[in-house]
Amino acid sequence: MAFSSVSLAAVAHVDAPIAVSSVELCAPLERTMQRLGLRPDLLASASGVQSRRWWEPGVQPSQAATWAAEKALAASGIDRGRIGVVINTSVCRDYIEPSTACLVHGNLGLPTTCLNFDLGNACLAFMNGMDLAGHLIERGAVDFALIVDGEGSRYVQEQTVARLAKDEATLAEFQAQFATLTLGSGGAAMVLGRSDLVEGGHRLLGSVSRAATQHSGLCKGQVDKMETDAKTLLFAGLELAGQTWSAAQSVMGWKAAELDECVLHQVSGTHTASLCRKLGLDMAKVLAIFPDFGNIGPASVPIVLSKAAEAGRIRPGGRVALMGIGSGLNCSMAEVMW
Repeated sequence: MAFSSVSLAAVAHVDAPIAVSSVELCAPLERTMQRLGLRPDLLASASGVQSRRWWEPGVQPSQAATWAAEKALAASGIDRGRIGVVINTSVCRDYIEPSTACLVHGNLGLPTTCLNFDLGNACLAFMNGMDLAGHLIERGAVDFALIVDGEGSRYVQEQTVARLAKDEATLAEFQAQFATLTLGSGGAAMVLGRSDLVEGGHRLLGSVSRAATQHSGLCKGQVDKMETDAKTLLFAGLELAGQTWSAAQSVMGWKAAELDECVLHQVSGTHTASLCRKLGLDMAKVLAIFPDFGNIGPASVPIVLSKAAEAGRIRPGGRVALMGIGSGLNCSMAEVMW
């Protein structure tokens, strides 16, 4: 799908304030890991995640999303009264109902005419939200859209550590829940708008997506527990990424050497390096945040993009590739002309 009149007006992120090292997180698991014959530094050495962030107790996903949204709106210079739709894409939710989007809508004081709803698709949801908002703008249904995301890993990680610290925890249970310990917390938001109304914006040129739903059972998450077949998920994800990359080459004319910055959804060090090898991407064009922030789910792509822009890594006219994979499996790749 290609867009002719959609621009990125602003992207912003909020880092959760509490840094929790992998050593600290795994300290209660020392006896379990010793009993199971596992190295005490397994989490950091296997995943490359040295630390992750937690919110203070009681912080809800809608709050994190709202904080990021306030930053994005301020950076865009767009009156919030002109926002036509707010789409929340977080895996984490305040409640089953009402939607987290409506809470963000209320927090921001958006107009009654502004549509608001949640869009869920695991770690790919933010990119899906960008696609949907782009279509609404392209067809003239709205002039401006706000995509938000707030993730928090504290509760599920505390519950997982408590479960695996029990004497009856098995090696199979530890392996299935290991990926949960790589998760992180953060907030992200993006304002998209009609190109002729966005001063100094960055063109969203379009995206391609592919699905491999035969792998939908490889990662299953609940509020307090996530089970993952990490090895199979890695190989299946790389295969799907290769298919999506081929589509991006055909539809958007991508060549690895011609992309100036590659913004990846980052699961771990192994995942990031393997994806770059698979697609022939230069690791120097990838801002790696997983060592300090872990896997922040659907917020990962916009957070990496925001951090890359803040760091001055993206120059005007640069071709920026956004790439995400979500359990299910689904994969999307999009291009922003900076």
